[in-house]
Amino acid sequence: HQASLVVAGVLAQTALAAPSEKRAASCSFPNPSASTNVKLSAARTIKAGESFDGKNLRYGRGVKCGGQKEGGTKDAVFILESGATLSNAVIGADQNEGVHCQGPCTIRNVWFEDVCEDAITIRQSSGTTNITGGGAKSASDKVVQHNGGGLVKIDSYCVQDFGKLYRSCGNCGTQVKREVQISNVIARNGKLLAGVNSNYGDVATIDTKSNSYTSLTSVRNGKLLAGVNSNYGDVATIDTKSNSYTSLTSVCDTFQGNNKGDEPTTLTKNKSNSK
Repeated sequence: HQASLVVAGVLAQTALAAPSEKRAASCSFPNPSASTNVKLSAARTIKAGESFDGKNLRYGRGVKCGGQKEGGTKDAVFILESGATLSNAVIGADQNEGVHCQGPCTIRNVWFEDVCEDAITIRQSSGTTNITGGGAKSASDKVVQHNGGGLVKIDSYCVQDFGKLYRSCGNCGTQVKREVQISNVIARNGKLLAGVNSNYGDVATIDTKSNSYTSLTSVRNGKLLAGVNSNYGDVATIDTKSNSYTSLTSVCDTFQGNNKGDEPTTLTKNKSNSK
């Protein structure tokens, strides 16, 4: 019998189906020559349904990171409209807001060298955004910030020295159910793999078969594997038998999210509350 940690009262063991195209995650961040850096005076918009190949060059805005001060879409490096694809790009440290997806988008083999406020912000009202390949380093807070609705899939990704890989917005003015699927991820020196609002029905599915913390590189010296907001009905499924933890303070925390812009309240820490 396979053991599972049940969080937020509605947790059930699940495993993600294998995607049609699998490639192993890599933490070999590209290092293009500074002589080829591209400094954008304004965010570059990739139109709906179009694709942009960054040719593995480094892109930035030529500005100093403003830390955790909330910026906006105008401060992004790339803005992806619905159905747009960004691939093969390095996002440098000289920027604030990384990549913004205004609708469902695809981000493939995009590398964030030094995350500022967030690396990727998802604003889609519905649909699925796919983040495949690539990685992010030095995110003091979040790598993927999910402000809209729908599903975010994170696959074959490397994240190092981070606060949270994924966070469902805990205090947006409009709150909806959000979902995230995480598979084939290498996570090193992080605090929280996924944080969701259980009171809004969010669902986080972490495929521990493909990750097995060799692909998810055994989350070591971290603080929190998953955080959910139980007052919104969030779901986090973590197979505690196949996982391996070393120096991990908390496997999963639950939060009470809100739509008032207030900091979400922590309800439980490292506690299974299966029913």
